Amino acid sequence: DWWRHFTYALPIVPARPGVSRVSALSGVIMPKGALFFCDTHVNVDPTAEQLAEATILAAEAVRGFGITPKVALLSHSSFGSSNSPSARKMRQALAYVREMAPQLEVDGEMHGDAALNEQVRSRYVSDGAFSGDANLLIAPSLDAANISLTLLTEATDGLQVGPLLLGLERPLHVLSPTATARGIVNMTALVATQSMAEG
Repeated sequence: DWWRHFTYALPIVPARPGVSRVSALSGVIMPKGALFFCDTHVNVDPTAEQLAEATILAAEAVRGFGITPKVALLSHSSFGSSNSPSARKMRQALAYVREMAPQLEVDGEMHGDAALNEQVRSRYVSDGAFSGDANLLIAPSLDAANISLTLLTEATDGLQVGPLLLGLERPLHVLSPTATARGIVNMTALVATQSMAEG
């Protein structure tokens, strides 16, 4: 399975210096554009600190596709409407991200519809950190990210990209068992491009 292959690969290509936890980014390419999710495969219940680190790594990866990241931290709570542990975790993650990467367009915590609809988001905040729709969604748990990814892929007949492992010393990715022939070719091309870029 995916996790078994991941645990075999990690000792060969460890996390790069300064990265405390490897994470995973996956995307869905649809007619209206690409939407990315993190962390879809590695960290089951990440802490606020781990979410912040994953957010910054994921944004870096999205930029590698030539896309300016607009990041939404997802929750059942929108901008303080709940004080549950998971909502507080996402608010704390936002604070960490803004401290570590103040230039990043990131906001939260918010519902999924607020992330993808500026009009909905404006009901909660009038001066959000980004305009338009988010294209990088950070979920509070692996369950939330993975379920969202797979449901959206099937519902839209989209092309799934990834998972891309984030924070490793060298490009290395573990394909999902459901990867198509096209997906394998795309991931091979991506790794080759990343390797050439790193020299």
